Amino acid sequence: MSAPALDRSAADTDDRVALDVADLTVDLRTPTGTVRAVDHVSFVARRGETLALLGESGCGKSMTAQALVGLLEPIASITDGSVTLDDVDLVSAGDSTRRAMAGTELAIVFQDALTALNPVYTVGTQLAEPFRIHRKMSKKQARQEAIELMRHVGIPEPETRVDSYPHQFSGGMRQRLLIAMAVALSPSVLLADEPTTALDVTVQAQIMALLARLREEHDMAVILITHDLALVAEQADRVAIMYAGNVVETGPVAEVFANPRHPYTKGLLDSVPVSAERGADLKSIGGTPPDLHSIPSGCVYQARCPLARDLCVQQRPALLSVGTGRAAACHFSEETSNV
Repeated sequence: MSAPALDRSAADTDDRVALDVADLTVDLRTPTGTVRAVDHVSFVARRGETLALLGESGCGKSMTAQALVGLLEPIASITDGSVTLDDVDLVSAGDSTRRAMAGTELAIVFQDALTALNPVYTVGTQLAEPFRIHRKMSKKQARQEAIELMRHVGIPEPETRVDSYPHQFSGGMRQRLLIAMAVALSPSVLLADEPTTALDVTVQAQIMALLARLREEHDMAVILITHDLALVAEQADRVAIMYAGNVVETGPVAEVFANPRHPYTKGLLDSVPVSAERGADLKSIGGTPPDLHSIPSGCVYQARCPLARDLCVQQRPALLSVGTGRAAACHFSEETSNV
């Protein structure tokens, strides 16, 4: 049983909204039956703003991103909901419409740049491709645009490195190249799926600073997919907390982190070490997320929640307003601060 969606009338009239996701549902076919990987997820992404999708591994963040850009595996499919971009519902749009909007309106940066880039083509060829396909540029013009893109994202000596292959770049430089490809055509929405994975701390900071600069320059909406709370605190404006394929809390990052209204959000925040003393206790959320084959009919978090009661077993809480711009899916959200 799915919870009713949050009232979205205010979001629908916001002219800064670039992407409106409503009741997005993704089913995954497995050898032991069909499971629901994303369950009626709703959120909006606004221009010039970073929205973080935050949660543990396996909570549905990356599956949501793949559904948005039309890259679901053959065994997965969208079964309900809408994804509205530039007044076009991508769920019902045909393949030709999706292809036309790929890169021009919606782009994605993957976490593993070495596998995302084609090893048999030069980076210049790959960067030039969007300009040749969508802008119908000549090979010479597209090559020049590729060089300018490389310079724009901080690749040194782009005129000579444009003919290099992906393996000839460091991990941080490859990630910059992926970002360059994603923003080449100034999309309205950029999805960044764990964009700093396997990079050292210094390079992570550089990559996130680059994304922030490009977001402002292109007035993009950035959707940051991560499980890193520190990254969200530093880089995101708003956050949507996901658990077992559901959005359980949303709101401005500063407010959500200062006063969480869902026990799962509080559990995540409490698990961050605050003491550097040897032997100090480390807090964690007991138990594990539910198996997708056995999602409970009531609250998806009930098995790990210190506030769980009979009502939580019987009825799934709706994602309802708990303040201006905030929402939580908890029957006892007012008691969360006392957990």
